[in-house]
Amino acid sequence: MLGLLGTGVPSARADAIRAQQWALDALHTEAAWRTSKGAGVTVAVLDTGVDDGHPDLAGQVLSGKDFVGFGAGPGERSWARHGTAMAGIIAGRGHGPGRGDGVVGIAPEARILPVRVILEDGDPSRTRARGARGHALAEGIRWAADHGADVINLSLGDDSGTAHPEPGEDAAVRYALDKGAVVVASAGNSGEQGDPVSYPAAYPGVIAVTAVGRDGGRAPFSTRHWYAAVAAPGVDVVIADPDRRYYEGWGTSAAAAFVSGAAALLRSAHPGLSPAQVRALLVGTARDTPPGGRDDALGAGLVDPAAALAAAEHLTPRPQRPAVVPYAHRYFGDDPAPPRPDDGPATPGTLALTAAATGVVLLAAAFALWRTAPTGRRWRGARQR
Repeated sequence: MLGLLGTGVPSARADAIRAQQWALDALHTEAAWRTSKGAGVTVAVLDTGVDDGHPDLAGQVLSGKDFVGFGAGPGERSWARHGTAMAGIIAGRGHGPGRGDGVVGIAPEARILPVRVILEDGDPSRTRARGARGHALAEGIRWAADHGADVINLSLGDDSGTAHPEPGEDAAVRYALDKGAVVVASAGNSGEQGDPVSYPAAYPGVIAVTAVGRDGGRAPFSTRHWYAAVAAPGVDVVIADPDRRYYEGWGTSAAAAFVSGAAALLRSAHPGLSPAQVRALLVGTARDTPPGGRDDALGAGLVDPAAALAAAEHLTPRPQRPAVVPYAHRYFGDDPAPPRPDDGPATPGTLALTAAATGVVLLAAAFALWRTAPTGRRWRGARQR
């Protein structure tokens, strides 16, 4: 997934970018920001790295960890493009006088913890990485949970023909949940290739996110599966790039990043909420809910951070209950910590659904798409539309 498609074209003016961020309006962020902008929350971005020198992220990026250990580095074209894009969607602050230029994220006061677990599609070292990925994702999830991550964003995934649940990754997700970290993943970009299951989206407890377009309908590429929890914008999303230009693109990667930002707003306003409660709030307050309360295309519907924040005012924070079912007996099913009756609103049948996998993101500010496929035997490249 993740993709880098097309060629660079002169970018649009930075001060015109905010006007093109339709997703912020669709998600009612102005209303949400009256309650929270994500202050005090750390969102771990497990991805290709994050450009901490980007003007839209200045002062927001913490010291992170590289679990790949080789490949392109800062200043090279095939470095940190996808990760920087996701970080901007989550916590971009814009730049310039009055911060009127550039990308604004859904949680602009949140901090980003970069954890490099994959390489960009264009990185010359990807061939080597296919045989050396090891347990980077599982290690990265555990490291993020141990280093203060309140939310873990996984805009990546594997929906290839050889995709399968891995005990180490599943255990790492459960470890993070037990530590209190909300885990969000992209549902996958194979909606036109048979909707294969994607990991890590399909692990229990993960908030899996599908993608919608400007009309609120499912994006054709967005994978439909039982694990879909909620949907978010994933088409024509404007993003920041290390080259200091802005691109537009598509993918469930972007959708997952928006939901990670929404989770950051909740954790900022209500730090005591457990991952299960955050999930219940996001699912239970989603808009445009499909008939019957959910479906495989949109989960419970379009995430609504403002509504979730309002509902959280009436919720008593409770600690996450640890998972007790041995891994060998379950890959899927109920959240490791099923919410109690007062854990928050939820549509019947939705809380048993978990996560979404695979991400692809976007890019084209001069309005070309670029492709970024994660590395390793289990990562699948995105398809150009």
